[in-house]
Amino acid sequence: MTPDWEQLELDDELIDVLKAADINKPAKVQQAVIPAALDGQDLLVNSPTGTGKTLAFLLPAIQHLLDFPRRQPGSARILILAPTRELAQQIAEQADAFGETTELKTVLITGGVNYGSQHQQLQASHDILVATPGRLLDLIGADQYELENVEWLVIDEADRMLDMGFSSAVKQLVNEARHLKQTLLFSATLESAGVKRFSAEIQKEPQHITVEPPKRERGKILQRWYQADTAEHKLKLLERVLAENTGRRIVFVRTRERVEELAGKLQSAGIKTLTLRGDMPQSDRQRIIARMEKFEDSTLIATDVAARGIDVEDVELVVNFDLPKTADVYLHRIGRTGRAGKSGLAIALVEAHDAELLGRIERYQKVKLERRVFDDLRPQYKFPTPGKAKKKKAKKKEANKKKAK
Repeated sequence: MTPDWEQLELDDELIDVLKAADINKPAKVQQAVIPAALDGQDLLVNSPTGTGKTLAFLLPAIQHLLDFPRRQPGSARILILAPTRELAQQIAEQADAFGETTELKTVLITGGVNYGSQHQQLQASHDILVATPGRLLDLIGADQYELENVEWLVIDEADRMLDMGFSSAVKQLVNEARHLKQTLLFSATLESAGVKRFSAEIQKEPQHITVEPPKRERGKILQRWYQADTAEHKLKLLERVLAENTGRRIVFVRTRERVEELAGKLQSAGIKTLTLRGDMPQSDRQRIIARMEKFEDSTLIATDVAARGIDVEDVELVVNFDLPKTADVYLHRIGRTGRAGKSGLAIALVEAHDAELLGRIERYQKVKLERRVFDDLRPQYKFPTPGKAKKKKAKKKEANKKKAK
């Protein structure tokens, strides 16, 4: 039976905000993390996206501030690091929701914003700092901020943080927080290269918490794939998939150049698109996301870097136009749909040279993706079985060794 918020020893003023937002029961990740965090332990939490993990670290952090109020105004006591501007903004917005009742102030620091305005915010007293590592390190390097009051450090999406090359920046920030008492590290996958090693470097005997959300929270993502013979065939498959699945849709490609190239081809086919690239200014990125949220039928073409941290409600479809090179990135991509207990559809368009990537994704999930075919767009060529080419190469190598003997 799901416990009530009151059983997690949270103050009434926090519970009132939750219930006003129609969040009446804690999610599974919140049930596991909040008591452990309030016990003062370092935590290494493995929890998928879209399961309520933001509140899982925000609520105990805010409760800590209420339990141990500061004696005089000053800089942040809670530091939350996120890999992207969008994710940092979403976290700050959730923290702000508790600000009116608790009188705790949150400051958001990310790239793409004027340094002067951020410096002004940091000079005023605040309790929670939500930041991207690069910009915060720049401000510290310019002697415009110190982390001397930080007691709790929360690292969200640690696997993405490492993939984006923020490992050394985060370690520097940990060293700057000389009075740090507790570290909470969240990752959608622990198999991603270096997450456990990174945890060992910055945490003290962390408690490992792995949360598999129950079906009512997890939702259901149907995963399918279509074989594409050529680039032209692949584009026709995408057009058909988009035509048959209305609603909010995200199409993932590998590079910034592919974003504009594909958008141009879809526009020529009469399909309106929005594009999101990692090199866009923050104001443009926010404008694109706002447009996607405004229209129930919209198609966003994005790279992984650009789309990390995006939390748009009711994304019906995710299309992997280009398969990612690693399986954990695939999971992050399809996690944009099927959130908060809703269903979603994830489709991969797979060319022959991507057969090994498809096999890797299936082995990683221990799930076979359902193969689909459109009758009038049937592939003409035989598709190599995922893993078969690799096995054939290994057998040939072994045979050559035997001949050499």
